[in-house]
Amino acid sequence: MKLTELLEGLEYTCVQGTPDREVSAVACDSRKAESGCVFCCIEGASFDGHGYAADVAAKGAAALVVSKPVELPPESDVTVIQVNNTRYAMAFLSAAWYGHPAEKLKVIGITGTKGKTTTAYLIKSILENVGRKVGLVGTVEVVIGDTHIHAENTTPESILLQEYFARMVQAGLDTVVMEVSSQALKLHRTQGFVFDYGIFTNLQPDHISANEHASFEEYRDCKGLLFRQCRVGIINGDDGHWREVTNGHTCELETFGLGKDCMLRGEHLELIKKPGELGVSFHTAGLMEMEAQVCTPGRFSVYNALAAIAVCRHLGAKEDAIRRALEKAKVRGRIEMVKVSEHFTLLIDYAHNAMALESLLTTLREYEPGRLVCLFGCGGNRSRQRRFEMGEVSGRLADLTVITSDNPRFEEPQAIMDDIRTGMEKTEGRYVEICDRKEAIRYVISHAQEGDIIVLAGKGHEDYQEIKGVKYPMDERTLIREVLEEGTQHI
Repeated sequence: MKLTELLEGLEYTCVQGTPDREVSAVACDSRKAESGCVFCCIEGASFDGHGYAADVAAKGAAALVVSKPVELPPESDVTVIQVNNTRYAMAFLSAAWYGHPAEKLKVIGITGTKGKTTTAYLIKSILENVGRKVGLVGTVEVVIGDTHIHAENTTPESILLQEYFARMVQAGLDTVVMEVSSQALKLHRTQGFVFDYGIFTNLQPDHISANEHASFEEYRDCKGLLFRQCRVGIINGDDGHWREVTNGHTCELETFGLGKDCMLRGEHLELIKKPGELGVSFHTAGLMEMEAQVCTPGRFSVYNALAAIAVCRHLGAKEDAIRRALEKAKVRGRIEMVKVSEHFTLLIDYAHNAMALESLLTTLREYEPGRLVCLFGCGGNRSRQRRFEMGEVSGRLADLTVITSDNPRFEEPQAIMDDIRTGMEKTEGRYVEICDRKEAIRYVISHAQEGDIIVLAGKGHEDYQEIKGVKYPMDERTLIREVLEEGTQHI
């Protein structure tokens, strides 16, 4: 393909060579650069691709895309294209390289602090029930037909994202639903195409650090970029930040929520509690009238369902198909019920910070458990403040906390547990410490009481434990099965 074709629509200056030449690939990782490629020099938190320009040119790259001057050997005949932002340019180059595959799909993007993963799977389930062929790009995995690919980032870099889109088109899919992180929007990973629908779930302070967002305002504004890149915005009208998030939007807006001013409303919520099953039934009014039920607990489950209903009605989903899909949809690691006993409820959830854990435990409290038992640990080489906060939240809201290990990485597990205990001791909450996660799970199952709700928090969809730089297989579902097979004191 000609470089000029890839650059179509972009503002650029050719500072060396000619753009009228053939290229063989688009790359941004110098280790993957090949002869004939166009290499985009992007800047990261701890690296700068401009520093590899000479090495990539020596490998035979046809062109470099830069945002500042680079040092090259005098004899180099590589073409150098200068742009204002190489990440932005790379997204358009990638879309063009793969033949603009997003134009052949209905593209649904979901942003927000919480609820992205669950909402994505709900949408996928509903649309498949009405005969659409749906791909998924998210925190847990990328799904292309029968192919499931482990996800490294919530939203992949633009080159990989466009490759996934192209593979979906090749596989005969007609729709893709994807999670869109604030970092992806900030770093232009989703440029080069237009979303048909953009969804905003909610906003709370998160991802604010030196390597993520400098402030809550920046985090909020990056979320809002989605609504300058979609045709229809579907917004949680009950979230206090929605007007700021959509400030400057270029799309049509629809709202969903429980408030009377929302265009799609959830009404008459009723909690469902059965042995090993927690859920909510509700009625929808406004843009669609129907009775619905979700098999996950809490008001936030209703918000996720409303977001899914709001977008799927645009794509031909009728009441019966929506109802069936909502009742059977399950998301790995997101309030995932694991049937162990008729006498108590056990679930797995990804809640891995204080905000998520507080929301989860508060929701489960509404189901009036005999006891609320919370098992969790915290990751090593991460903020110690998170450990203090999670310990305090669990101590305040759970009847019993079991402190255990998560991903200790290069820290000692006991040191992490000591930090969690520091937070616990600010409360009057009861706790035990069991470092081995399998033994901790054995403890909560064998000591379960009638009517308990037990939550295994923090790991969710993860199927590994990272220790000293090595990821070892560890899936909580497997641990639960092994505990049951090996026998416990009583279940």
